[in-house]
Amino acid sequence: MNWKKPFFTIYAGQGFSLLSSAAVQFSIIWWITLTTGSPLAITLAAVAGLLPQAVIGPFAGVWIDRLNRKGIMIVADGVVASGSAVLFIAFLFGTPPMWMIYAVLFIRALGETFHKPALNTIIPQLVPKEELTKAGGLGQLISSACNILGPMLGGLLMSITTLGVAMLVDMFGAMLAIITITAVRIPRQSSFQVEKIKIWSDMKKGLVAMKQNKALMRVFIPFFLTTIIFVPIGTMLPLMVKNYFGGNAWQNSLVQTLFSVGMLLAAGIIGVTGGMKKQFLMIALSISVLGVGSVLGGFVPANLFWMFCICVFVIGACGMCFNIPFTSYLQRTISEENLGKVMSLVTSILSFAAPVGMFISGPIAQIVGVSNWMRGAGAVMIIVGIITYLFTREFDGKEKVN
Repeated sequence: MNWKKPFFTIYAGQGFSLLSSAAVQFSIIWWITLTTGSPLAITLAAVAGLLPQAVIGPFAGVWIDRLNRKGIMIVADGVVASGSAVLFIAFLFGTPPMWMIYAVLFIRALGETFHKPALNTIIPQLVPKEELTKAGGLGQLISSACNILGPMLGGLLMSITTLGVAMLVDMFGAMLAIITITAVRIPRQSSFQVEKIKIWSDMKKGLVAMKQNKALMRVFIPFFLTTIIFVPIGTMLPLMVKNYFGGNAWQNSLVQTLFSVGMLLAAGIIGVTGGMKKQFLMIALSISVLGVGSVLGGFVPANLFWMFCICVFVIGACGMCFNIPFTSYLQRTISEENLGKVMSLVTSILSFAAPVGMFISGPIAQIVGVSNWMRGAGAVMIIVGIITYLFTREFDGKEKVN
């Protein structure tokens, strides 16, 4: 039971940081929308937020494994707070140029590029292996709650104050995260080494660790394909509500909320129960059931909106049910000295799933319609789930550290 106190101490601060970050992220995008009304401006903002993970992410794990992970998290939170402070000061002197907004988004994303993998590598240092899935569920429960409440807080802040003042909230959240992580004693990893950090040779070690983990290699490609299909679903839901069901703003809000609540409840259940003992079976079932939910959602008659809401809830829940056991498997089976490198590589590769998924799904949905796209995407997911089970069933319960 000793792991719970430091775990929840860390996540108490992380919860405030995640909530304030989600609120400020919403506020910045909304401010850009109101100020420019330009799709190009929004696209550039998205690129600024994705660029650090795509370019620097694969290398971040080298430092995360060699340097003090607790220190990296503190510095990362400090970088995020500094970016917010710069924008707050800029607003005191008037409206800052758009390039400064993009620069702040880039700085915040740079901090997150190091922060998230560092957090994921610290958790196995505190939590017993048999409790990692449960801890992952509790962590995702907090993250999901922040993702639901963050935009609401951001909307409230933008309605009563300015973006400059809203940045103070993010600074406050980051400082709380720094205080709580500082208060927790985290053992220094055995791979700690300040001198002679060799980027390319260390990255090669991470790739070798991935390659030697046969189960990871078997599940990663289906997982990547699932992510490509899963990510665009959230983007397509408003089009489904408007074009297929003829819905309005509150119906779209209801669907988005149910999607997030499904993720929230699934994370909570996994956090309490630890999920299924056979983790790969859980991943495969989740992918297949997600596919079934998507197929049924595409076939729901236009006059049965409530049935579509149930499908969306199931899709959201299943998304969390394949993500959590995948992360906990990495934490259990990748050695401490390679975990940061592997986490960063996996995160960077999966970060390409969103643009790839949208590039594929957008034109297809435009040609065949969103409902037909959901049916086709769901059918593919069912097949991917079955393939995942066939490829990984021999590894359930036979974990080996690489």
